[in-house]
Order: sequence, then C-alpha cells, then structure tokens
Amino acid sequence: MKKIELLAPAGDLEKLKIAILYGADAVFIGGTNFSLRSRASNFTKEDLKEAVNFAHKYGAKIHVTCNIVMHNIDLDGLLEYLKYLDEIGVDAIITSSIYMLKLAKENTNLDVHMSTQLSTLNHEAVNLLTNLGADRVVLGRELSLAEIIKIKTLSKVEIEAFIHGGMCSSLSGRCMLSNNMTLRDANRGGCAHSCRWNYNLYENGNKINPQGDYFSFSAKDLGSLEFIPMLIDNGIDSLKIEGRMKSIHYVATITNSYRHLIDDYYENGEIKDFTPYYNLIKKAENRLLSTGFYKGEVTTNEQLYDLNLSVPTKNFIGLVLSCNNGICKIEQRNYFTSFSDIEVFTPKASFIINVGQLYDEDGNLVDVARHPRQVLYFKTDYKLEPYDMLRAL
Repeated sequence: MKKIELLAPAGDLEKLKIAILYGADAVFIGGTNFSLRSRASNFTKEDLKEAVNFAHKYGAKIHVTCNIVMHNIDLDGLLEYLKYLDEIGVDAIITSSIYMLKLAKENTNLDVHMSTQLSTLNHEAVNLLTNLGADRVVLGRELSLAEIIKIKTLSKVEIEAFIHGGMCSSLSGRCMLSNNMTLRDANRGGCAHSCRWNYNLYENGNKINPQGDYFSFSAKDLGSLEFIPMLIDNGIDSLKIEGRMKSIHYVATITNSYRHLIDDYYENGEIKDFTPYYNLIKKAENRLLSTGFYKGEVTTNEQLYDLNLSVPTKNFIGLVLSCNNGICKIEQRNYFTSFSDIEVFTPKASFIINVGQLYDEDGNLVDVARHPRQVLYFKTDYKLEPYDMLRAL
C-alpha cells in the first residue's frame, strides 16, 4: 500500500532542511521567478540545486512553484528555466498555466501538478487536466471532505488536498482585493493580505465595532487533523501544509504533528484521541483554527473577526547549531534565563532539560538571553543534534 505524502512548505534552505528533518515526504519551494510568494526568501538556481541534493539524500521530493498567472512578459526564459529544473533533478513543478503544462510535458521529464490557483472543484475539470497531461491536481480549498473523496473516486490522477494553514478570503487564485487597494497583484506574487488588515465598521457614519475590535474579511486558519484518517482511507495522494513565509518553528511543529498522526494511524489503524496532536500544533500556531470547508459550507465560526484572539507564541527560545563534547551551541530566538528548565523538541521526541549556566561566544557568563539570534553555549549530558529546537515551558 502506497503511503500518503506529507507535503510541507519552505521559504528558504533552512526551512527546507527543517521540514524534511521533521517529517515531510516532500517540500514545495519557489524560485526567484514564476512563484507566487515574491516576499519569501525564494531560492536561487544554486539554492534549488542544493535543495534537491539535500531532499534526495533523505528520500524526500522537491516541488517547485511556477504558479503565477502569466502575462506575456512572463514567457521570457520559461523554457530554459523548466529545463534547468529538470536538469538538477526537481521532481515536479506546480503551475496554474495550461501552456506551462504543455511546455513541460513536451520538453522535460518533470511531473506537473496543477495548482490550487485553478480553483479545481469537480472531477470533470480534474479529468480534463489529466487528459492534457497533468500528473497531479491540487484541489481548491473550498471543498468538503465528501466532495474531495468523490473527486478522487471519479479521477485517474493523483489528488492533493490542503490540510493546514491560511485560507484565502476569496476563491483560491481569484482574489483582486490586494490589487485594488495597494496595486500589488496577488496572482503575480505581491499579495498584501488586505483581508487581514484592521478595519472599522460604520453605519450611517457611526463606528459600530466595539473598542479594540476590528472588522475583517479574514478566515481562521485551516486545521484538519481529525480528517486525516478518512483522507488516507480514501486514497488521497498528498496532504499539503500551507505557509512558505512561516517561521522555522512553525514549519517544524506543524509538519511534525501531522507526521506523527499519519504514522500512528498507519501503525494502529485508528486514532482514538486527537488532543496530543492539537496540543503540539498549539505550540506554534498563533491564529485560531477551524475546519474550513471540510464539514461543508463555512459559517461565522470559521471567520476571524477579532485579532485580539490571536496571540503570538513566544515559547520557541533557541535553535541548536551543534553539540560536541558536552557543549551545546545554540542560536537564541526568545527570552529565557540561565538554569531554566526547557523543552527540547526533536523530530522524534521531546524531553525536558535544565540549561544550567549560559555563556556567550567570548566565554562570558550570561544570566539572561535577551538578544535575538545571539549565539550562546551551555553544558549538557544530552546529545543534541543540529536543528533540534528549544522551547520555554
């Protein structure tokens, strides 16, 4: 039985490595061209080559986003870029362009995945894309679980479904709000996330939203842990986590939670309690979660009207850089003190240690770690690994 793919986001090489180490079977990334996240730290050609080599070393795949809505100017250099991706061993591209699908299938060995930007919401559209040569279709996020399952049943191609992350206030790939308000084209990599801004609501010239609250078009983030067993049982091929602009702690935590859930389900045949997986997600997720469209039409319960309900998490306090001869070298990310009890979060397990006395790079004693990205040291009997993470309790 083919195991379902867990597909994680990565905005740069560090995030890519962490996504794979913390359990991703595949990672989707963007190059400096043709990608929808122009503000992410996108991958140069040299980065792409390193990404492929790292992923393949760990048995993971690389999907490169080429999913902008293309204008004539975007055709320049496209074929050469696709051939380069093929040459360095990229496994698949993600595109919303029928022309790019045709070009890639005729000139490269790349698999082509049709992007959620196409808003594919029915099996006839899936089958049309299949007949045109698509190897996978990424469904729109506006589908219920029952609709996803029916599409898979009536399709002859790989199906990818979103399971976690930000939800668009419009149909996927159809939003013009950012264009209208900021002249930044959401479908060409420039989304200003206007739906998440703070707004006041007026009636007859009088502000009617409560003091400190705001009116928003924004949706709560998608969280679909309880639906994973059904997606597995019904043959969905890939489960996609959204968030190429998220932090390394977010990528590691969300990926790892779904990784453990998927593995536990394959091993045990059932999940009796989803609470442990949600508790892990809560350590990194600072926006309220909902089930999106998975249960059917959304209600006001799936909307985020009050940003005060979103609390940025600060429990990620450090990243392990190395650990040799009992000396652990870390990069600080949030405030903590010497002799703190902390949680060590690794791809396989979590455990509690006391950091003891902290030292800076000059060997000076440090009582309080208060400078972001400061390199610090402490002694430990535990063998920590690079990319292990430290959390405050």
